[in-house]
Amino acid sequence: MILLKNRTITFIHIVAMSIMFLFVLLFIFLVIYEEYTDFDKEALAIRKAYLQKQKETITFDVNRVLDFIAYRYEHKEDTMNEEELKLNIIHAIEKLYGRPDKTGYIFIYDFNGVKLSDPMQGYNIGQNLYDFKDSNGVAVIKDLITVSKRKEGGFVEYRWRKPTTGEEASKISFAKSFQPWGWMLGTGVYFDEVEKLITIERNNLRDRLIKYMMEILSLAVILFGLGWISVMVVNRIIGKEIDTFSNFFKQTSMSHSTIEMEEIHLLEFRKMVNYVNSMVNEIHTQKSELEEMNSLLEKRVEKKTEYLKAQNTLLVKEKNFNESLVKAQDSFIKHAIHEINTPLAVIITHIDIFKMKFGENRYLSKIEAGTKIIANIYDDLSYMVKKNRFVYEKERMNFSTFLESRIYFFDEIALGNYHTIVSHIESNIMIEFSEVELQRVIDNNLSNAIKYAKKNSEIVVKLSKQSKQIVLEFITQSKKIEDTKRIFEPFHQEEDLKGGFGLGLEIVGSICNKEHIKIDVKSTDEITVFKYLF
Repeated sequence: MILLKNRTITFIHIVAMSIMFLFVLLFIFLVIYEEYTDFDKEALAIRKAYLQKQKETITFDVNRVLDFIAYRYEHKEDTMNEEELKLNIIHAIEKLYGRPDKTGYIFIYDFNGVKLSDPMQGYNIGQNLYDFKDSNGVAVIKDLITVSKRKEGGFVEYRWRKPTTGEEASKISFAKSFQPWGWMLGTGVYFDEVEKLITIERNNLRDRLIKYMMEILSLAVILFGLGWISVMVVNRIIGKEIDTFSNFFKQTSMSHSTIEMEEIHLLEFRKMVNYVNSMVNEIHTQKSELEEMNSLLEKRVEKKTEYLKAQNTLLVKEKNFNESLVKAQDSFIKHAIHEINTPLAVIITHIDIFKMKFGENRYLSKIEAGTKIIANIYDDLSYMVKKNRFVYEKERMNFSTFLESRIYFFDEIALGNYHTIVSHIESNIMIEFSEVELQRVIDNNLSNAIKYAKKNSEIVVKLSKQSKQIVLEFITQSKKIEDTKRIFEPFHQEEDLKGGFGLGLEIVGSICNKEHIKIDVKSTDEITVFKYLF
């Protein structure tokens, strides 16, 4: 329908006729293609039939000559020696056999490849041509001798100088041997003879196709001309009717008027007159009603505009208040995190100093474990605040050593929760990663393992290199995780009684997603495994 947009009826008719003309051309093309296809098949059949006929002819000629030689050999005169008999037979064959076009001659070679007879090329009689090869590399005489030794003889295709032209041409020859004298006899036919027949047929086909095309094109031109005249007449009649409607609609746009039935002549357009007049009457009726409604709406719009202006002022004030509230909240969180860091560092430092002076203390260990938990939460909050405003640069680091240092940090927390951490870490595993983000992945997994592992159980941490991947595993004896996908969503917790913000694994999930780390979580009633593939 888009192609018909802003087009005239004349244009549409011309397009339709052009399409029909194209179909006629397509039909002509198909006829030509079909004729050529049939000709190719016919040419193949002609070539095959001609070749078979020629094979039969040359086979017959060679066998007839061999019968003649065998007869003379069996009935030779006692007074004639064998060499004289051979010369008489060769002379007789050269005189008696051959075709008017000088292509059906009999050639004779002995099994060593020495030429004994060739009426067309007698200049090299007596020469050994056993190793002679044609332009395609075919060892002609050798192959003919080989097939001639078969019981029924055989055929060889090669290229040979044609006597009538003096130029090389493709040829097929039949050869068969006369064993008593060690002779190979043969004759052949040139392929260009069949091409002459095919050329004649091809010329006939060309003349036939030209005749077809001229007839079809003449008919198409006549039909196209008649169609063009018909289109012009029809368009003129339709155009007058459309002009009547156009003038009516132009007049109706300025005043309330209707179209007269007598002004329209075509039946299809006369059917439209009543509908058009009804439409015009309805439009003018609705126009009056719309004018009344418009005046009422204008008054309502004025009142509504005043109301919306007042509401907009309130919304702007509310938006400004909300923005200031969000900024104040964000500022409070940032400053709170900053303020936590200083006393937290003081507590950890003084615990270390106390241990150095007075040794280990059970109560102090509890305080240290709690302080480290707060430090881990602080690191999570600090990362959440900075991650969208700060780029954590990657560096080459020793994954094995870094993991051991983080396990050492959490040892006191694990002991305070009646757990022990058992590690199986391959040494000197290197990785390109941000130290801050790697710490968040390790710390949050260790923190969760300590929080949810069964009391007095071991927490197993493994780090290994498998193929082209680095595998980090955290294995605990804990309750079954019902939904292993949702645990990486923000604020989701399997057990509300355990406390925390539910942000740890959300941070881990976001880092893994960013760095294309595959997460595999398996959980049963007995054991839970968090596996990370770097």
